[in-house]
Amino acid sequence: MRCPYCRHADSRVVDSREADDGQLIRRRRSCPECGKRFTTVEEAVLAVVKRSGVTEPFSRAKIMSGVRKACQGRPVDEDSIALLAQKVEETVRAKGAAEVPSHEVGLAILPPLRELDQVAYLRFASVYKSFDSLDEFEKEISALREAATARETGVRHPVTPRSGGRAPRV
Repeated sequence: MRCPYCRHADSRVVDSREADDGQLIRRRRSCPECGKRFTTVEEAVLAVVKRSGVTEPFSRAKIMSGVRKACQGRPVDEDSIALLAQKVEETVRAKGAAEVPSHEVGLAILPPLRELDQVAYLRFASVYKSFDSLDEFEKEISALREAATARETGVRHPVTPRSGGRAPRV
C-alpha cells in the first residue's frame, strides 16, 4: 500500500480490525520511509449476476424496495424491512462467493419474508416463482397453513421453494 504522505510504495500493517459486522477491515499502517501512520479501509464487494448476464453491486436498498412493494398496505414497519434486508445480505455473504446469481438473492428473501408477513410473502413468491394459476396459490397457502400448524404443535415443515420460473428484479 502506497504511503499517502511520501508516496513510498510499501507500508507495514500495525493493526487490523473488523468493522461494520465484519463487512469492512480497517488497517492501521506505518510507512518505513517517513515513519507516518495512516488508516486504510478494505471492503469485500459483493456482485449480483442478473439473468441477462449483467453484473452489478449488491444493493440492500433494492432488496428493501422489492420487499416494501410486497408489504404495501400491510402492517410492516420500515425497521422490520431494513432488518430483513440485513438478514438477506448476511445470508448471501455467508456463501463466501464474490458473485451471486440474482436467483439466489431471491431465494434468500423468501424465508425471512415468510416469517415477517405471510401475505407479503405470498405476493413476493407469486412473482418470484411465477405463479400461473390459482392452484399454485392454493398450494402455497396450504404449505403456509401446514407450517403454521406445525409451529403450533412444535413440528417443523419448511416451505420448499419451487425451482424455475422467473425471478423478480432484485
